[in-house]
Amino acid sequence: MLSTIGDLGEFGLIARMTARFPHTDDVILGPGDDAAIVRAPDRRVVATTDMLVEGRHFRRDWSGPRDIGHKAAAQNFADIAAMGARPTALLLGFAAPAGLPVSWAEEFAEGLRAECALVGATVAGGDTVRSDSITLAITALGDLQGVSAVRRDGARPGDVVAVIGDLGLSAAGLALFLADSTVGHPECRAAHRRPAPPYAAGPAAAELGATAMLDVSDGLVQDLGHIAAASRVRVELQSSALLVPAVLSDAVRTLTRLGAIECAPVDLMLAGGEDHALAATFPEGTVLPPGWTVIGRVAEGEGVVVDGAPSDARGWDHFSVTS
Repeated sequence: MLSTIGDLGEFGLIARMTARFPHTDDVILGPGDDAAIVRAPDRRVVATTDMLVEGRHFRRDWSGPRDIGHKAAAQNFADIAAMGARPTALLLGFAAPAGLPVSWAEEFAEGLRAECALVGATVAGGDTVRSDSITLAITALGDLQGVSAVRRDGARPGDVVAVIGDLGLSAAGLALFLADSTVGHPECRAAHRRPAPPYAAGPAAAELGATAMLDVSDGLVQDLGHIAAASRVRVELQSSALLVPAVLSDAVRTLTRLGAIECAPVDLMLAGGEDHALAATFPEGTVLPPGWTVIGRVAEGEGVVVDGAPSDARGWDHFSVTS
């Protein structure tokens, strides 16, 4: 019986994984040739790439292969949505030990397939290679469908700042895993294992005239700092406008009791990453759809302030000694 991907071989592994990815109208030629062919009806292609490294972005004792597949696709599709585009296709670089069970690779592919299905995309191709640990390199493509891309440099003084999606839950989930793998709070743990970006909100925000937008992957304050820098403005946030979910408050109480953190729930909403919410700026007076929450304004100046003062909320930095 072929129980590991080493037993199966490279081409057997590719066949097992690609069999799970459906054909879509966006992909003219999918896996099996030297390169894929993807439609570009808008004549512009939005592209992004991201990596997940075992032990840095996920741990197999915390997350199952389906969770990791969902997460790998989600964090890339969130970037496509943040540009105001519709995700169309993924390219997958899959590096893994030869002793990895075939079932793990198949379940991972199922997670990718299921997340792709949420947006109507598919895996168009990729590569496999042997390595000492699992590393995933994902490239996502998207279609702007005739609208202007929403960049980071368009915010203007007078705009409102709004967010949609979860904030702080993934950070709480990570802290729970690090503190005690047996403690409850499944909502926060699930948010860390398998984020749920508000994909449809990105293109809808572009249609509404959003002036700047991004995916909150490294922390709300830190990421809004990118908009502030690119747009040469100051972003002024009001922490009281952030709606703290009860599940986050409950998790923070547990974490405080365990001595794992010393902060308020809103602090995780300001600094925690990997929920993949969307943050955007809109012209004043824009009527926002349900789900968006206005949390501040854009003003002349620079940087990000919270409740009138510079914030010490620090987000994720891969090369920081404290991350």
